[in-house]
Amino acid sequence: MTEPVSVSRDINAPAEKVWAMVSDVTRMGEWSPEAVGATWLKGASGPAPGAKFKGSNKNGKKKWNTISTIVDVEPGKLFSFRVTAIGLKVAEWRYAFEPTPTGCRVTETWIDQRGKIAAQLGKPASGVGDRLTHNRAGMETTLERLAAAAEV
Repeated sequence: MTEPVSVSRDINAPAEKVWAMVSDVTRMGEWSPEAVGATWLKGASGPAPGAKFKGSNKNGKKKWNTISTIVDVEPGKLFSFRVTAIGLKVAEWRYAFEPTPTGCRVTETWIDQRGKIAAQLGKPASGVGDRLTHNRAGMETTLERLAAAAEV
């Protein structure tokens, strides 16, 4: 496992609005360069602790699915979920929201939870060898696109 990676961006929109966008996981494909879609599972229809969703991901020609469980739901403040793939722990993603004079600061954090097997399967499954560097770049793109969508 590696150290957590965090990227922050100030967005000229209220924290509640941006939180609502991020916590609607079915929209993540609108701004993430890797996550292309999500569907709620087992009757879930929105963010709630314990709710699960299936995530669809793509990197070049590589495609894979994950199952995520929502952990933290604090509207306008915090949203997080834990990701597994083929039953193995992968990561926790956290989005923290702080009010600013012109909107909010969003901090996206990736917490690596891969064990040895999941880490070894990562490159063949996703095409990514250096997950830390790849995710940091992806997080910067995600927050840039999220800001563009929220500031409309």
